[in-house]
Amino acid sequence: MGDRRQHRILVVSDFFYPNFGGVENHIYYLSQCLLKLGHKVVVMTHAYGNRSGVRYMTGGLKVYYIPWKPFLMQNTLPTFYGTLPLMRNILIREKISIVHGHQAFSTLCHEALMHARTMGYKIVFTDHSLYGFADVGSIHMNKVLQFTLAEISQAICVSHTSKENTVLRSGLPPEKVFVIPNAVDTAMFMPAPERLKSDEIVIVVISRLVYRKGTDLLVEVIPEVCRLFPKVRFIVGGDGPKRVRLEEMREKHSLQDRVEMLGAVPHAQVRSLLISGHIFLNSSLTEAFCIAILEAASCGLLTVSTHVGGVPEVLPDDMIVLAEPDPVDMVRAIKKAITILPMIDPQDMHGRMKKLYDWHDVARRTEVVYDRALKCSDQHLLDRLSRYLSCGSWAGKLFCLVMIVDFLLYCLLRLLQPAAYIEEVPDSVKFLCQDEEITMDASWHQSST
Repeated sequence: MGDRRQHRILVVSDFFYPNFGGVENHIYYLSQCLLKLGHKVVVMTHAYGNRSGVRYMTGGLKVYYIPWKPFLMQNTLPTFYGTLPLMRNILIREKISIVHGHQAFSTLCHEALMHARTMGYKIVFTDHSLYGFADVGSIHMNKVLQFTLAEISQAICVSHTSKENTVLRSGLPPEKVFVIPNAVDTAMFMPAPERLKSDEIVIVVISRLVYRKGTDLLVEVIPEVCRLFPKVRFIVGGDGPKRVRLEEMREKHSLQDRVEMLGAVPHAQVRSLLISGHIFLNSSLTEAFCIAILEAASCGLLTVSTHVGGVPEVLPDDMIVLAEPDPVDMVRAIKKAITILPMIDPQDMHGRMKKLYDWHDVARRTEVVYDRALKCSDQHLLDRLSRYLSCGSWAGKLFCLVMIVDFLLYCLLRLLQPAAYIEEVPDSVKFLCQDEEITMDASWHQSST
């Protein structure tokens, strides 16, 4: 370990396994790498179906699936104070020092960061999305983010575009916001052993079929590309409310033999799907980073993507063809990609991705953020309230009221259930047995010896 300081981290988000997506993968891989660096990592999320209570994952990662059911788009119903008793219990039991929330969409994340700050813990927030400033939904979300990040210790964004967006939305000082990109497990996303034949060009789309992912663009782009290139075939993986539009397009243009609709694809099968294609197509209308592009490039696919958000920062120019989110320009980009396809070497692309993106590097850079967060000074309640008052003429007063009630409830909990009455979880010990690392509870180990 050297001079590395051990941290005890509680990661909180509504988005985690068994659900799959960019945020879920980020939390899982980051947690695994932090565990390997010697830190204690505990994840807190809501229940998924019958998956409730405490579960253990690879590497001894402990997950609290609290008994809250998702309300809308995998988010829990906002309770403001309903999670406070359970949150306090977990923080004390696990001897947590840092609370790390993920994703601005996550209700559970916002509540956890609010309670953690009330209890005096250092808090870090990672933003994975981009938001606008004009529509009603964005205005409300930006105000919530301003409230949540009013007392943040440090923040992380996955791209420079995302950092600029978050700073503008939340009013955070730029020096408090770090840029740490996502990464990809290159050992999992390997190219096909043999190069695919080029007598038929396969374009792969793997995405949630929703408006934000540009499904409406695909409806216009796919028929035109099929008309211009008789040897091109599409494979579409993913599900969502916009799937019916793609199916209608396929019927209308009689493309059943050239557009294959697979529906939802399990993450374990994504690599198998990617290596069956030559080009990966991303049509997102907004994107902070897009891990799917990394996975495709790691498998040796040339990417065609919309020029939005942080996408231009993700890959070198010779690995990606960018287009405006316009059907005509996307068709032009696909034409260009088809012409340069013979110059693409999947094995060489995979080797470059191994050097560019590594989860261990992401974990080491996140360590620096944790170190900075722990050095932040503690503030008295009155000083903290002044920060909330600056959030707006009426919103500031409302935020102050919310925090005062949260503090009073916290004081009541301390009276009803003192911290001394909450049993702390013993730290795990690790030892090697026949080249396999085994993790056992320290109290069990002591009793058996």
